[in-house]
Amino acid sequence: MRKKKNITTFEEHLEKRYGKIGTPKRDEFERNSKSFIIGEMVKEARLGADLTQDELAEKSGTKKSYISRIENGRSDIMLTTLFKIIESGLGRQLNISIG
Repeated sequence: MRKKKNITTFEEHLEKRYGKIGTPKRDEFERNSKSFIIGEMVKEARLGADLTQDELAEKSGTKKSYISRIENGRSDIMLTTLFKIIESGLGRQLNISIG
């Protein structure tokens, strides 16, 4: 017979795996997850605009490899570059809020 596992919240899972909010390991996880989210948003907007990574890179004055790294959440992106990608490359408007 299988033993039932305790069901926990996602926050409890994160604390167990990465520590509490404010610890170095958890802070790194939070930064990486935000990079992943931004990358997914850029990718979704690029695909919605029917652009390849090459085309987006050319329109925004960057390189395909950089667009790829952003879309894969593997690049710290400067805000000025993010604005160029969204506004010049995708013809969209970028709004940032701090909550």
